Amino acid sequence: MNEVDEPLRVALLSYRSKPHCGGQGVYLRHLSRELADLGHHVEVFSGQPYPELDRDDILLHRVPSLDLYADDNPFRTPKLSEYRDWIDVLEFAHMRTGGFPEPLTFSLRVLRELRKRRLMFDVVHDNQVLGYGNLGIPRLGLPLVTSIHHPISVDRRIEIEAANGLKQQFGKRRWYGFVRMQARVAQRIGPILTVSESSKHDIVRDFQTLPEQVHILPLGVDTRYFHPRGERVPGRIVAVASADSPLKGVSTLLRSVAKLATERDVHVVVVGKPTPGGPTDKLVGELSLGDRVRFVSGISDDELGELLAGAEIAVVPSLYEGFSLPAVEHMASGTPLVASRTGALPEVVGDAAILVEPGDVEELAAVLRRLHDSPQERERVGAAGYARVQERFTWSAVARATVRHYEDAIARRGGRRPEGARPC
Repeated sequence: MNEVDEPLRVALLSYRSKPHCGGQGVYLRHLSRELADLGHHVEVFSGQPYPELDRDDILLHRVPSLDLYADDNPFRTPKLSEYRDWIDVLEFAHMRTGGFPEPLTFSLRVLRELRKRRLMFDVVHDNQVLGYGNLGIPRLGLPLVTSIHHPISVDRRIEIEAANGLKQQFGKRRWYGFVRMQARVAQRIGPILTVSESSKHDIVRDFQTLPEQVHILPLGVDTRYFHPRGERVPGRIVAVASADSPLKGVSTLLRSVAKLATERDVHVVVVGKPTPGGPTDKLVGELSLGDRVRFVSGISDDELGELLAGAEIAVVPSLYEGFSLPAVEHMASGTPLVASRTGALPEVVGDAAILVEPGDVEELAAVLRRLHDSPQERERVGAAGYARVQERFTWSAVARATVRHYEDAIARRGGRRPEGARPC
């Protein structure tokens, strides 16, 4: 551990923290580990699903919701005995009327928890909750730093555009109603950390924040798991994406692979879980892909690293990305990457990947065909991506830069508070 002169006491907040997919849980896991490695005291407050943490001395405070979106029982009706307080009632009512309540209800619950512990922390770091409860954190005397990986307003816009008919559009607008709250909260707090110039532009445009309030701090990659290794599987194409989200462009990838599969021996592995009978599941049947496509989920970091490093080609076919940690993980694995020319992806990959127009099936199929036929180009692109990661994207550098923002936020509030009750 690298000792620091004055360790900070940090509270990290995350309303849901899936360990292996979705940026929030991955970010929380790696940042908390690196902050602790620097000698800081870190406590995590999270709702379900809870994160995996890499050090025993990082305390996890479970802030349970009603867990209305669990994979095995989504949109459930809780038993009367499960209700603990008015926040639970609000959460269920919000869900039943088509909204997504978790950012709001988590912020109210965690404010209550922090009120009990306000003398135990020097700074609070919000991992894209942006609920109304967050506005009460500075009133407790606690400096607040907020991470916005990208504004969910972009997801909202793309999902509404992809909706079929007025009823589905209304449903999407209702579901994403929490975005208005996040914008209002973002305007009234600071500082904000984001991952790219593209995300900063979108935050300032959609959330109407001041440009000087938003600071760019890219993400890192865990090279313990994501690095070149072993032999590559001939014809394997890999993508890490939420299978049914229009934002992630899986349909574009599948249509491109279907074209390529008529003339080349290729197959695609998607790290994601499609809904049975959902749009992606149906598309696989329509395209007669059969054993040409495989979906995997729930795998460990080591298994994911092995999967990515075993592919001949990696694809990020998204219609938008505020950063794309999977893109960096592909490059760290030395796997040649094809990525959409959208959002922050050109900024993240630079000239170390091949860029295509988002949603263009023909262009993606042509690039996949070219790479499949050219081992030399695959080697060149893969090596360029690997070199770019080593130069730019490490979690230790992310943690050190984050601490500087903590210290600035503390200084703006007049310096560190008296310690009060020390954490155990």
